Amino acid sequence: MIGFRKLSDDQPTLQLSPLLRAAHRTMQYADENSGIGLTATKAFQRKFVHWAVEHVDWPRYGPEEAFSVSKVVNEYEFPPIQVVHFLLLQLKLGRHYKGKFLLTKKGKDLLNSPGVLFDQLIPFFLLEVDHTSYACLDERPFGTWDVWLNVMNVELEQGLTERQLYGLFYGNGPDWDNAGWRVLAAFSSYVLKPLEWAGLISVHEVEGGSRRDWMCFKTALWREALRLDTGDEVPNIVRH
Repeated sequence: MIGFRKLSDDQPTLQLSPLLRAAHRTMQYADENSGIGLTATKAFQRKFVHWAVEHVDWPRYGPEEAFSVSKVVNEYEFPPIQVVHFLLLQLKLGRHYKGKFLLTKKGKDLLNSPGVLFDQLIPFFLLEVDHTSYACLDERPFGTWDVWLNVMNVELEQGLTERQLYGLFYGNGPDWDNAGWRVLAAFSSYVLKPLEWAGLISVHEVEGGSRRDWMCFKTALWREALRLDTGDEVPNIVRH
């Protein structure tokens, strides 16, 4: 079973969620600027996308990365904002009207309620969204969030590499430099990336390692927000 605890609006660990931060700042921008302009295909206009690149503070994707190839970035080239746009519409926190994205009354009511916004946004994003829809691969790993989260709740307490995490569920063998890279990539994009975007895990490049060496750790938000069946099995580790 997966449960999400209700978090108060002043819960400091909410700041650890990149997706919550991006959604909240998008909503603030829409409120303060009488909406966000849309293109003919109903994507956010570049003016806002460029602002978002500068202000949402997305992990490993700031202005330097975004504008390294081109000085123009469209919504589809900044997947986090594309996902935020989709989520706000799906959850009826925003709507399209006369060429603009506008907040609904429900959206405006949540502008000053980050705890409630988290409760609306993150469980839906993590458990209901098809994460292949914004990934480079259209493959998803075999398994369920119930299994992935409950196993990680115990095994990820002191951190593991993404390959070690994959091995917990599917065995060792696949690596980025052999024929198994696709299944490893599918697991990373379908499971680990959404958890990082939600702020439930943090991902760090291993110092001195190769480009594909990444360590994953549970965040304080994981411990505050998630209620899982394996909660009593988590090792009691002293943190300094």
